[in-house]
Amino acid sequence: MKKSVSAILVAALWLVLTAMAWFLPARETSVAERRPLAQMPQADVKDVLNGSFMDEFEDYALDQFPLRDSFRQIKSLFHYYVLGQKDNNGIYLYQGYAAKQEYPLKEASVSHALERFQYLYEKYLTESDVYMAVVPDKGYYLAEQAGQLSMDYERLFSLMEEGMPWATHIDLTQSLTLEDYYRTDTHWRQECLLDTAALVCQAMGVTSPQESDYVPITLSRPFYGVYYGQAALPMEPDSIQLMTSDLLDNCTVYDYETGKTSAVYNLDKLDSPDLYDVFLSGARSLLTIENTQAATDRELIVFRDSFGSSLVPLLVQDYAKVTLVDIRYVRIDLLDQFLDFHGQDVLMLYSTLVLNSSSTIR
Repeated sequence: MKKSVSAILVAALWLVLTAMAWFLPARETSVAERRPLAQMPQADVKDVLNGSFMDEFEDYALDQFPLRDSFRQIKSLFHYYVLGQKDNNGIYLYQGYAAKQEYPLKEASVSHALERFQYLYEKYLTESDVYMAVVPDKGYYLAEQAGQLSMDYERLFSLMEEGMPWATHIDLTQSLTLEDYYRTDTHWRQECLLDTAALVCQAMGVTSPQESDYVPITLSRPFYGVYYGQAALPMEPDSIQLMTSDLLDNCTVYDYETGKTSAVYNLDKLDSPDLYDVFLSGARSLLTIENTQAATDRELIVFRDSFGSSLVPLLVQDYAKVTLVDIRYVRIDLLDQFLDFHGQDVLMLYSTLVLNSSSTIR
């Protein structure tokens, strides 16, 4: 009798899931994983005969499986808490923080980044005062105490300093702690970066930001960072705070890709899959911030990755013009078609995550 009941329940579950798979509309994207999902492939004789249709259909079936996110979480909970695995999909949790296992140090990747930076310097920056700041990822603070493997950070810092003798190196580890990062995401929290911004400003000889100049505003929408979806484990969301000021309210941001002007904090991005995109509109190849209230006529060019989106607004006080360049999205040899290099201050701000996987740097 029990076997019959079990068989009926399994059959019923199979029928329900099958019906859901066939009749529910296919989802275009996964919010948790922040990626597009496979869609039903078009069947034709050629694709069926060469097997490509079945390969694409298998991807579609896996991505569109009913209750996929729930089953992912159940699987992750089982592996993490029952089997005692220290990570899930390369993501580990410790003291409420999620981080990605970054191991080992890829010296060839660092060398590639240094080669591109050297070319950039020789082509455009020989008349500029250049500063380099490496942003440590969370593993720098978390991996050892969590019992996780991690890259040799000190070796990476040493390679960068030795490979860029023409730059003044700023040690950001002096001002950062684990608490300065979002728990569910790779990035740092802007409201915690005033000391870091002051460190950078002091090195560049400009006015440091003062806490009294800013009013923090908390976004109402909770922030589920990139590690939340990748880990597929239950975590409380973060909240995002924007450090607003009269000066920043009067700044304008020009986007070379769209030809449009927006604010420093782009509230049109409140519905973006990645809420961090409110900082300078997210991943953009080329932006210019115009600051009509600047204390000087100095200009700054920042070569950066996504960590710069939340830090750079805290650096603009003395600069009439700040240009942000992401050479992952625009080729170095094309920059003089858009920018006039004439000895501006230059900050190169790159995370250990990008330097250890620098194939994206063009």
